[in-house]
Amino acid sequence: MMSSTSHRMSRRAFLSLAGLAAGSLYATPPTQWFAQAHSLGRITSPSGGKVRVALVGTGSRGTATWGSRLIHPYADYVEMVGLCDINPKRVEIGKQMIGTNAPTYHASEFDRMIEETSPDLVITTTPDCFHAEYALRAMELGCDVLSEKPLATEADQCQQLLDTEARTGQTIWVGFNARHGRSDMEIKRILNRGDLGRLISAEFEEYLDVDHGASYFRRWHGQKKFSGSLLVHKASHHFDQINWWMDAEPVRVQANGKVAFYGHNNAFRGEKCRGCSFQDQCDFYWDITRSERYMQLYVQCEDEDHYYRDNCLWDNNIDTYDTMTVEVEYTNGVILSYSLNTFMPYEGQRIAFNGENGRLDVRNYQRQSWEVDYEAEFRLSRNFGTSDVWQVGGAQEVDTGAGQSGHGGADGHLKDLLFLPDQDDPLTQIAGSRAGVMSSLTGIAARQSIETGEPVEIADLLDIPNSWNWWGSRG
Repeated sequence: MMSSTSHRMSRRAFLSLAGLAAGSLYATPPTQWFAQAHSLGRITSPSGGKVRVALVGTGSRGTATWGSRLIHPYADYVEMVGLCDINPKRVEIGKQMIGTNAPTYHASEFDRMIEETSPDLVITTTPDCFHAEYALRAMELGCDVLSEKPLATEADQCQQLLDTEARTGQTIWVGFNARHGRSDMEIKRILNRGDLGRLISAEFEEYLDVDHGASYFRRWHGQKKFSGSLLVHKASHHFDQINWWMDAEPVRVQANGKVAFYGHNNAFRGEKCRGCSFQDQCDFYWDITRSERYMQLYVQCEDEDHYYRDNCLWDNNIDTYDTMTVEVEYTNGVILSYSLNTFMPYEGQRIAFNGENGRLDVRNYQRQSWEVDYEAEFRLSRNFGTSDVWQVGGAQEVDTGAGQSGHGGADGHLKDLLFLPDQDDPLTQIAGSRAGVMSSLTGIAARQSIETGEPVEIADLLDIPNSWNWWGSRG
């Protein structure tokens, strides 16, 4: 193993290299450059047969996206061999929901599950703070890893993941399904064409409505110790998209954020919605008993771990920011202005890229549910005359799939690339540890900046391996 001196890049060297690279980014067309840099392929089994999967975390995302919606549509390529959860009741209910005969294990029996079931791949869908823990142990035991985002919630976890992946020779994939929406792929194609010329700045505004946004604060996401804050949990999608769209990575982060709407910002509070004496006067009362799925997965399992899926939105323990702004400087010289608000009257995004030749505007407005169509509009304005406006694509309706692929079809497209043979990846959408780390570190740095009031250098959070060759290799 190489010494830390020989395989790490100093902060000064990194910043110097990033500065030099910014001036030469477009010497090679972005598509060609990133294709040369990208080498991560689909998930296969060393035996040449089906990929043997062990799932850790049998909550809603685990039992659906990476459970029933994986092993049945992809049954020719994937086999579920083990299920693991900290809640013994939930893992058994999850087994039924997935529709598998795989054996179940308690979280404390993770090593035994690996030994007895011999998986090729461990999929982590636990609360965010445990993703790195299980990924690290899985690699030590000889398994590859597919992690839900975020890959990590702390900077030291990022370092351990990179070091362990390099030492063990195992591979980490990250489930960034936000790269796989139709509008997201169109943005990538437009930027790859280079119509904007040299990029100068970018804007990303995320609006979460009072249905979707509030849901985070009813769950474990409302405490930073579990989620790392929404700057890590939710925004990791967006930071990864920016990195991917621009073929660039963050250098410096500065942020502001606060709990301005939920948590302590109310005159009354209870323990949970069920049985709350304030339910008649609370505009955010939510009746979990109307969901048979949630009743089975969570309410029927509460006596094991005391986790309330309908926790009070006004809980004083909520410390995850509901209002936040972030400024990020990238290796290509671009400055990003990012904001996330979680109590809006509608759901959607506003994204823009400003280049030397014009501006790309994206408007993506949704209703208050994931399982509906949405409208996306792209407009590219070029700086050639006063009226040269190119309408790239008008409003478009997107089919959300027939129950097997959520998020407007993005989940299915992601799984196709990960598990099906003979799939091309021309937009380099398959994401590995480097993409996961850089996305997580952007949110971690933003959270640290809020806590300290100071800007944060990414190179101060991570010993960057020289093998990354910052501008010649990226996973």
